[in-house]
Amino acid sequence: MKWIPWTLAAMLACASASAGTLQLTDDRGVTVTLPSAPQRIVSLLPSLSETVCELGYCERLVGVDRYSTYPTALQKLPQVGGGVDPNVEMIVALHPDVVLLAKSTRAAASRLEALGLKVVALEPKTHADVQRVMLKIGQLLEAKDAQRIWRAIDAGVSAAAQSLPASVRGTRVYFEVNPGPYAASETSFIGETLTRLGVKNIVPASLGPFPKVNPEYIVRANPDVILIGQSSAASLSTRPGWQSIRAMREQRMCVFASDEANVLVRPGPRMAEAARIMARCLESKSPRASGAKP
Repeated sequence: MKWIPWTLAAMLACASASAGTLQLTDDRGVTVTLPSAPQRIVSLLPSLSETVCELGYCERLVGVDRYSTYPTALQKLPQVGGGVDPNVEMIVALHPDVVLLAKSTRAAASRLEALGLKVVALEPKTHADVQRVMLKIGQLLEAKDAQRIWRAIDAGVSAAAQSLPASVRGTRVYFEVNPGPYAASETSFIGETLTRLGVKNIVPASLGPFPKVNPEYIVRANPDVILIGQSSAASLSTRPGWQSIRAMREQRMCVFASDEANVLVRPGPRMAEAARIMARCLESKSPRASGAKP
């Protein structure tokens, strides 16, 4: 994994518009200026909510999207819709100093900015993005531990990889993010974790981070192991040809309940936990680890 050079991290931490103000550039390339570190924050993306809490500023969140359920303290906060369907009136009524949301939710950002709210758009899609977003939010909150927290996440992913037996290396896997089916490719943060765990993702980087794939493609690719959420798993047996896939035939599937699935699909502070979940799956389901013939 490539690290952001310390000199750049220091610049991110120290950048300011002028004395008494705080300034940062978000993932849209928009420079946002605040009079000071925000005390009232609304977050419309779970990974950003989790990052604020991991940095130690959970109490500054005054509203979150409907999917921000971790840590459990967030479940007591007002839910203000989602990135694509925010409850604008409710957000305004919360008087936030800043609204955090994904870069891809442009319409929501424009509506909120038109009402005079400060918006910071951040979109973590890769491991490097997660590190960068951690530092950006650390800058926004004037937190001193962002780099240390990132190092702990990165070390946790490495430890999960080292825990796996060498026999697991090269196992061919398919990770389905949600019904569609949408998959996690080699270039997604999930795919990058799988690569660090030493396995082969059957969905190549050329298809983009989270492509919608033709089910027949998966049949032809014939993965050794399937990783999938419980909400998607029920439909697998009805997909034409899927019963011939080796992972289906030999029951080499890891089906994740919603709590674990949420950990896996959120590019944020729990990536090391996600790596451990995937490592446990691979150690138990890989035909190489179990001694089956590849």
